Amino acid sequence: MAEAPLTATAQDYVKIVWSATEWSDAPVTTKALAERLGVSAPTVSENVRKLVAAGLLDHEPYGAITLTAEGERRALDMVRRHRLIETFLVTQLGYGWDEVHDEAEVLEHACSSRMIDAIDSLLGHPTRDPHGDPIPSATGRIVTLDGTNLTDAVPGAWTVARLSDADPAVLRDLASLGLTVDASIRVHGPDPSGGILVETDEAARIVVPPSTASAVWLVTQGS
Repeated sequence: MAEAPLTATAQDYVKIVWSATEWSDAPVTTKALAERLGVSAPTVSENVRKLVAAGLLDHEPYGAITLTAEGERRALDMVRRHRLIETFLVTQLGYGWDEVHDEAEVLEHACSSRMIDAIDSLLGHPTRDPHGDPIPSATGRIVTLDGTNLTDAVPGAWTVARLSDADPAVLRDLASLGLTVDASIRVHGPDPSGGILVETDEAARIVVPPSTASAVWLVTQGS
């Protein structure tokens, strides 16, 4: 028997709860979800209540919102859809990496599982999307990255592992600075201006503003 599909709202909620904890230890709250979704706190509370009843979320009064095992499975399916679609748009259709997030937000709900599997096969089963985010497998396996945010990086040699795609303008700024996925950089530390002094592959020294630096995650070279 085919699995009952989730509504688009339920898909959004489980994916956002999962994504919120991928790179942060901060608890997911009703307020945080409301800000992320652009809806009122009462609307979030009602939808969370429905998803708790459906066995997808756990939420103790005044506590953090977390995923159940079923909720996590469904969330990873949505993450896989989103990241495979982004990869397809960039590699096959010529989209810029700063253009794909909003398209994928729409298409992830519309594509059938068969189409997602076909995209995965066509692309050769990629493990990362254009922004460096890991892509879950069809079975829900995901290789998480233990990255360090550029704002917290100690001086030394690093490799850019992942870039937040939340703001297309920031992605364009990063590209102009030479901070792209897999780029080798040397962090020199805080600059008197308040930014982070970085040396890129081209031996160019640049100062990355704090708001831009917060979108960059690094791993030590060779890891």
